[in-house]
Amino acid sequence: MSCTGTRGKGNPTDPLSLLWIFFILASLQPVVQRQLLATQRRHSLARISAARGATVITLIHRQETFSFLGLPLVRHIDIDDAESVLRAIRETPPGRPIEIILHTPGGLVLAASQIAVALADHDGAVTAVVPHYAMSGGTMIAMAADEIVIDAHAALSPVDPQLGQYPAASILAALDYPGDHKDETLILGDMSRKAMRKVEGLLGRLLEGRMSAERAKGVSSLLSRGAWTHDHPLLARDLEALGLPIKIGVGAEERALLELYPQPRGRQSPVEYFPGSPGAPPGLPPGRERPRRAGAPQRSDQKH
Repeated sequence: MSCTGTRGKGNPTDPLSLLWIFFILASLQPVVQRQLLATQRRHSLARISAARGATVITLIHRQETFSFLGLPLVRHIDIDDAESVLRAIRETPPGRPIEIILHTPGGLVLAASQIAVALADHDGAVTAVVPHYAMSGGTMIAMAADEIVIDAHAALSPVDPQLGQYPAASILAALDYPGDHKDETLILGDMSRKAMRKVEGLLGRLLEGRMSAERAKGVSSLLSRGAWTHDHPLLARDLEALGLPIKIGVGAEERALLELYPQPRGRQSPVEYFPGSPGAPPGLPPGRERPRRAGAPQRSDQKH
C-alpha cells in the first residue's frame, strides 16, 4: 500500500501549519492582553469606588499603539473624552461624590472646559487625583474639584492658551516690539487677547467657590497670562502657596490603577532599580549605590 503524495498534508506538525499557528497566536496575543487589562481596570475601579463611596472616573492618556507596526499615537483631551466624562457625571446621582483620576498632557480648551464646568456644577463633593501630572487642560479640570489630591512631586501647570505652536502671551509680547507687523501677526494678537480673557474668566469662576473673589482673580490671572512657560511644573508646594485646596499623598489604590495603563514601548525601559537588602537605600541607579551624606546638597541636573 502506497502513501506517496499524502505525507504531511493536514499534519499539524507540518512546518507550514506550525508557522500559520504561530502567526495566528501572535496576532491574537495583543487582543487577549488588552482584554485582560480592561478586566483588571474594571475590577480596580470597582474596588476604589467601593472604598471611596464615590463614582470614579479616569482621564488617563498614554501613547497608544495602533496597527501591527506598533506606531505611537499621542493622546490628549478631545471631544470624545469630554462626551464620555460628561455622561459619567450625568449618570452620577445628586449628592454622590465624584473622584476623577487625571494623568494627561492636556488637550482642547473646549473639551477641558466642558469637563471642568460639569464637575463644578455637580451636586456633590468632587476630588481630583493626580498621581504624576495633569498639565494644561488637565490642570483646568483639577481646578474644578473641591480637593486636589496630589503627590509631593506630581505637577500641574499654567493654563495659558496656545494658538497653534505659539503661546498667546508670546504673540502679544511680539506685538510690543517696535516696527511694522504682518497682518497675520495682528490677527493672531487679537485672537490671543480673546483666548486669554476666555481662559482667565473660566478659571476665575472655577476658583471663586474655593477662595475669595480677589484671590481667585489673582490666581487665574497668574496661571492664564503666560507668567511661565506652558510646561512649567507647579508642584504641591507651589499649589499650596497659591491657596489651592491641596492634599499631598495619592492612595495606593490609585497608584495600582495607573499601573494598569502601561506605556507601550518599542525598546527596553532605560530606568531600572534593585531594592537591595533590608536597610540598603532603595531604588538607586547603577553607580549611586552609596547613600548620600547627611546634609549633602541635592544634585539638580537639567538637560534641554
